[in-house]
Amino acid sequence: MAPPPPLPVPGAPGAQDAQQFLSTALSQRGPSALPYAEDVKWLIRQHLVALAESFPSIHPKASAFTHNDGRTVNLLQADGTIPIAYQGAVYNIPAVIWLLEPYPRSPPAVFLSPTRDMVVKPGHPHVDRSGSVLVPYLRSWVFPSSNLVDLVRSLSHLFGLDPPLYTRQNASNNPTNPNPNPSPSPSPSPAPSPSSSSFSSRIYSSLSPYGGRFPPSPQAAAARPTEDAAQVYHRNATSKIIDMVHGDMAGLRRAREAEMEGLFSTQAELRRREEELSKGLREMLEEKEGLEQQLQLILMNTDVLEGWLRENEGRRRRAGDVDVDDAFEPADVLSRQMLECTAADLAVEDTIYSLDKAVQEGSIPFEMYLKNVRALSRDQYFHRAMSAKVRAAQVQAQVSSMAARVPHHAS
Repeated sequence: MAPPPPLPVPGAPGAQDAQQFLSTALSQRGPSALPYAEDVKWLIRQHLVALAESFPSIHPKASAFTHNDGRTVNLLQADGTIPIAYQGAVYNIPAVIWLLEPYPRSPPAVFLSPTRDMVVKPGHPHVDRSGSVLVPYLRSWVFPSSNLVDLVRSLSHLFGLDPPLYTRQNASNNPTNPNPNPSPSPSPSPAPSPSSSSFSSRIYSSLSPYGGRFPPSPQAAAARPTEDAAQVYHRNATSKIIDMVHGDMAGLRRAREAEMEGLFSTQAELRRREEELSKGLREMLEEKEGLEQQLQLILMNTDVLEGWLRENEGRRRRAGDVDVDDAFEPADVLSRQMLECTAADLAVEDTIYSLDKAVQEGSIPFEMYLKNVRALSRDQYFHRAMSAKVRAAQVQAQVSSMAARVPHHAS
């Protein structure tokens, strides 16, 4: 994934200018807004401001970035040089840190930006031929603790152990000497050869604009005295330990993420059960209120019935035995007919039930059971038909009574 050359956007030479530039860039809305989530824009601003304060040679900018699928988006970048210490000398490694759309939840993209006088070291463990950088800190990026300042410090340390850029050899300086010693500072050189076409798109100018020095090429380094074996062993051991630590951190992060996912699932299940319990508790409270209302109604009816019994107890004693059939008097003829039909219907129902019990116990023959049930069913049918007619007549009489009262109230 190779970004295009940055557009000429005014940079922020200091932390104060960086704050002003980032406040303006991140507050834009509409089509020109940067494609970052609103809840992390403040954190992005803090990361870039802290980087500008810790490394004044790196400045925040906004530029167009082209993805592998051809999409071009306007993103923030940190452009400048990363200082490294190599063999007692200080060098400046030009680099660009792109803050992609998912940043800071995902790591940024880091690219080296060598000039025409520099070449990427072949087979470098952290930089490929196109200049793309992949170090353990990027692989073990953890949101929100990871930041740009620690990233640049890690790059400075790793590049100090094994510089990724070297000064390009110029064959025209000394054609007879196969192993020339170039000067520490870069000088103008012809256009790059076809072998360097993989990174030619990342060339900014023919001269180094950073004013720093770069490590010599591997051929020139071979002519120098051999390094101390203890220093080489110490450097390699340190790099190995750093890689192991970053690997352990990545494994620990994956384990903690899996544990957190399990805890989140448990939390969601507990919340679902809490909602079910709350819903059940509300339903039980509503049912309790309904039962309490019914209990109050039953108690009121009980008081009414007990009062009625107390009032009529003396009358019953004075009147002697009272026939149950005479205890209730129908209001009219239709009500009497309805009462008689309903009583006859229920009596037939009880008789059929008694016959069912008798035939099950073998008290009556089955033929007699069928004969009696047939006769009783026919009588029950007539009683129910009569009840239906009486009910219809009662409804009609009620409607007529209501219709007769309407003109009286209207007058």
